[in-house]
Amino acid sequence: PAKLTPNRERPAMPAARPIVVFDLGGVLIDWDPRYLYRKIFGADEAGMEHFLATVCTAAWNLRQDAGRSLAEASSELKAEHPAVAGLIDLWAERWPEMIAGEIPATVAVLEELHARGTPLYALTNWSAETFPHARARFAFLARFRGILVSGEEGMVKPDPRIYRRLFERFAIAPERAVFIDDNAANVAAAGALGLHAHRFTGAPGLRAALGELGLLEG
Repeated sequence: PAKLTPNRERPAMPAARPIVVFDLGGVLIDWDPRYLYRKIFGADEAGMEHFLATVCTAAWNLRQDAGRSLAEASSELKAEHPAVAGLIDLWAERWPEMIAGEIPATVAVLEELHARGTPLYALTNWSAETFPHARARFAFLARFRGILVSGEEGMVKPDPRIYRRLFERFAIAPERAVFIDDNAANVAAAGALGLHAHRFTGAPGLRAALGELGLLEG
């Protein structure tokens, strides 16, 4: 009978989606304003949550991610909530304390992809004023061939325009790319534009998804 060629002699099949685009916050970087405000509110968890739900809200912060300056954002908010002006100022003054660090298991995935020569990019909703802190702190950001920062572009995910800006800026064909984000709306928008969109819920699920696509070893 004819001899079978051992698997190790067969060339690896190229991945159908060889480009990977990462979100940063919540995927590779552990950012949460609670890391700062717990230091201020102490045991008053309910007070902190009320402050973040009614004053320094996610919607308010998203406008900084879309390009509004921290000075303008703080000024407008303090006019609306003068009783907590000092707490509002802390957002800009002590912003780096909102980052606990990298998310090691996901950074390990990033490093493995980089070692395999995978073209890596990032698309992040992030203020143009605070992103330099992240660049200085996290060496793994140098693994990306390009990073599109919403605050520098004046638009945020899930606006389809920012994905198209990514495609144009870095010559990425969406049908050749995988997109990873922890936000369901961002994932849905990416999928609608032809990206293979993965909702990030943890490194094990991400590894499995990338393995199925031939981007990581099983």
